[in-house]
Amino acid sequence: MCQSNTLQGPDLHTGKWLQFPQLALRRRLGQLSCMSRPALKLRSWPLTILYYLLPFGALKPLTRVGWRPMSRVALYKSVPTRLLSRAWGRLNQVELPTWLRKPVYSLYIWTFGVNMKEAAVEDLHHYRNLSEFFRRKLKPQARPVCCLHSVISPSDGKILNFGQVKNCEVEQVKGVTYSLESFLGPRISTEEMHFSQAPPGNSFQQQLVTKEGNELYHCVIYLAPGDYHCFHSPTDWRVSHRRHFPGSLMSVNPGVARWIKELFCHNERVVLTGDWKHGFFSLTAVGATNVGSIRIYFDQDLHTNSPCYSKGSYNDFSFISNNNKEGIPMRKGEHLGEFNLGSTIVLIFEAPKDFKFHLKAGQKIRFGEALGSL
Repeated sequence: MCQSNTLQGPDLHTGKWLQFPQLALRRRLGQLSCMSRPALKLRSWPLTILYYLLPFGALKPLTRVGWRPMSRVALYKSVPTRLLSRAWGRLNQVELPTWLRKPVYSLYIWTFGVNMKEAAVEDLHHYRNLSEFFRRKLKPQARPVCCLHSVISPSDGKILNFGQVKNCEVEQVKGVTYSLESFLGPRISTEEMHFSQAPPGNSFQQQLVTKEGNELYHCVIYLAPGDYHCFHSPTDWRVSHRRHFPGSLMSVNPGVARWIKELFCHNERVVLTGDWKHGFFSLTAVGATNVGSIRIYFDQDLHTNSPCYSKGSYNDFSFISNNNKEGIPMRKGEHLGEFNLGSTIVLIFEAPKDFKFHLKAGQKIRFGEALGSL
């Protein structure tokens, strides 16, 4: 027998204008459960949005007949961020009429607090499109490079986290971690890295540490949309390998990073690995929404945010060859690459136990300022 739909007590106001034929709904939800996963996600996506947006729990009666909304995280992950980022990239390349450039760029400057006095070219009419404006260069004296410390900030930004890597886990923000191996991918061959072979039984973290008495350290720097978008070499080192992970392009805003575990492992990223005077060194540029384009100046073969990719895949490229046994030498402060908008830089490196960071979590930092030293 079909039960009554009458709502009583406090539910009267929330659902008196919505009467649900429960038997029909159960039958319809049963049909949905038999659909393929992509089709089911497509059909449930609009209903889930309404569930979270409509006031007074208007769709809560649906949950009583077996329907469950997608979680907010699953809903956000289903947004086609790669497609949106490619569309944004195309828009960025559109040349703006001269008369429109100043009002458009001025609005951006006001919104994100951009300091144009540091720009090599302050005249807003000089930048033909948004992409050129995002990638503006700075005056040489705007960012002096600290010579007293061994590791400097590779970019402008905000320090999200730093410290020693423990138990093969790295903190993206305080209390939210991701797997070191998932982030960097399988270990690269020792011939490329100039490293001695680690015992096979060691953990992934221990395999990266090449010298006795050293530890593995990390530092995460978030670049906001108003920050200087180029990044530089944080120390003197040699880049021997590039690993490109195609992936999602979710926002890397600190609020989202607290919300989604292993966010940096889901997003598209370019991992540069090599060595410095104390052993292993890596710099990873993590893509984000509207930041599908990651450019490494010395790597012309790198193409990010391509339309087709296989989830979980990665592409390797070695800078070690018969003609080049040393890889790509980088000097501290040298130009390394750029984003098309804000994003994140993650440093993971080996150093002696007495290495000290000169940072506070949440502080603003500029390219060239000290990160830490021995």
